[in-house]
Amino acid sequence: MLFFIILACMLLGWLIMMTGPLIGGIITFGIVVGCLFRGLFLISEIHKQIVKDERERDLDSDMDERSF
Repeated sequence: MLFFIILACMLLGWLIMMTGPLIGGIITFGIVVGCLFRGLFLISEIHKQIVKDERERDLDSDMDERSF
């Protein structure tokens, strides 16, 4: 699987180099910005999950304290 990913990246790089500076720059900019937005989205999802787990843990500890 890794071999095919490396091969696809090599072909994509070759195609970008062959398209010229304007079109290649636009495609490259789109790839980089897309990766950045996807990374921010994943970080946001991880943050939401962590906050949700912390709130549940706090509620459980509050319930334990009230039962005594």
